[in-house]
Amino acid sequence: MLYLVASCIALLFGPLFYRYFSSGSGLQKGLDGFIFVSLGGLVLIHILPELLHHGGILTLLFVVLGLWGPTASERLFHRYSDITHNVTLTLGIGGLLLHTITDGGAMVLAQQEGNSILLALGVIMHRLPVGVAIWWLLKPQVGTRWASAVLAAMMVLTGIGYFAGEQLLQHLSIDNTVYLQAFVTGSILHVVLHQPHGHSDDDQQGRYQYQAGIGSLFGVGLLALLLFVDTGGHDHAHSHGSEQFMTWLLTISPILIVSYLIASARFKAGLSPQNDSLASRWLQRLAGPEALFITLLLLGPWFALYQAIGLLFVGALLTLGKVELTDPHENLPTSSWRFGFAHLVDRSAPWITLSLILANLIGHPSVHFENPVLQVMILMAVFLPMRFCNLGAAVLALSLAYSGWSNVAVAFVLIAAPVLSISQLKLMNWPMRAALSAVLAIALLFAYYLLGDWHQVLTLPNSVNITAAVMVGVVFSASLLRLGPREFLSRLLIKFKGHSHEHDHDHTHNHAHNHSHKHEHSHKHHH
Repeated sequence: MLYLVASCIALLFGPLFYRYFSSGSGLQKGLDGFIFVSLGGLVLIHILPELLHHGGILTLLFVVLGLWGPTASERLFHRYSDITHNVTLTLGIGGLLLHTITDGGAMVLAQQEGNSILLALGVIMHRLPVGVAIWWLLKPQVGTRWASAVLAAMMVLTGIGYFAGEQLLQHLSIDNTVYLQAFVTGSILHVVLHQPHGHSDDDQQGRYQYQAGIGSLFGVGLLALLLFVDTGGHDHAHSHGSEQFMTWLLTISPILIVSYLIASARFKAGLSPQNDSLASRWLQRLAGPEALFITLLLLGPWFALYQAIGLLFVGALLTLGKVELTDPHENLPTSSWRFGFAHLVDRSAPWITLSLILANLIGHPSVHFENPVLQVMILMAVFLPMRFCNLGAAVLALSLAYSGWSNVAVAFVLIAAPVLSISQLKLMNWPMRAALSAVLAIALLFAYYLLGDWHQVLTLPNSVNITAAVMVGVVFSASLLRLGPREFLSRLLIKFKGHSHEHDHDHTHNHAHNHSHKHEHSHKHHH
């Protein structure tokens, strides 16, 4: 009973937080950052792996429908975009309500003998961002009365889940509702990404990004605590995903720190992203060359040699064809330390985070594709709308290798991810695109016939891994503070500029407008 009361109290933090944080624009941005990171991370690291465990690959399709469906329908039915947005919001809230019933059931499980108290603690803790988010999303849209009604409904449904227990949970079990939950999960992500209410007009210069960064760091702290609870607490369906995520993070952290050191050293030696030589700029875009170091130590010398030769051919082809780089480096610092541990971190941290989350999802045992051709096609669908950096590509490659994906897929990530994006392909003519496709196809054939099994060259003591993970956490947190969470994420997607909600009540989507305008401007500038 104590767990039930605690979980309901956790929901009431929503109105309390909103009351104190909506007074000033800076605090408002801080709360936005907290919700953005904690609720988004909760879905990607905590809820999605569990849905994949029960629903397999089809789950991802329903998540994508829930995430991009509203955007597509707003473009198709521009006049009715308000209605679409409200339907999406209703779906997202409905999904969170459905989830509360299973929360109540989980607390019954937590009270049974042999189960850890950490399970109940995890449920209570993850309701904190949910309660805050519901109030934050609903109060400006429908007023206090409806927002209060939804919170009250959540408490009632938690009680129903708690008292009705196993009979009700069998009907509402994740196996029976997995695709509905996946679609609704996508809707929640959509609502988190494209916040549906007003932002202060005086943040056009990104003045409050620091506060947003502080809020997002609190969100990261909550997620880290939940991960710890997950891995230490119970043998639940999603604990696999959490443990795998933590293992990868600990494995790559020391190598990442050394990679940033190498980047600082090569910048000091004169290898700068703004070199006059196109060949030099392509070398840095494709390999770093610090990305080769990650491959060498965590996948073995044969993979590193293969990556070096493959990227040499790709780089030579693009240099001979005088193809310019998309998204060039701007505002380079003069200090080599700042280049390695600030500028390069700002550009690579979003990709490394995305690579770990992506691999955690598509590398999940329930989403295991045996066919290398299918694996490559899925990876192409991931790469095209993005612009991967070389460090992110190396991290994704080794995460997929550790998940049991084929050598061909791992090799494809290593040589194609930094170059295969729509924005980069737009800067090539058709003969160059055909030549690049031929080089990549030949490289994949070599990988299929020649590459042996990967092996980790370097295994470090756990104390070193943990120390390095803390250091990575510090430099990534500093990047979040500098950029703010939305700018941090906007570096990933070219499509991000497309969603600007040009409704009649234009002022309510000021942030999305500013964001998309800024992104569009930089995109044009790069062309």
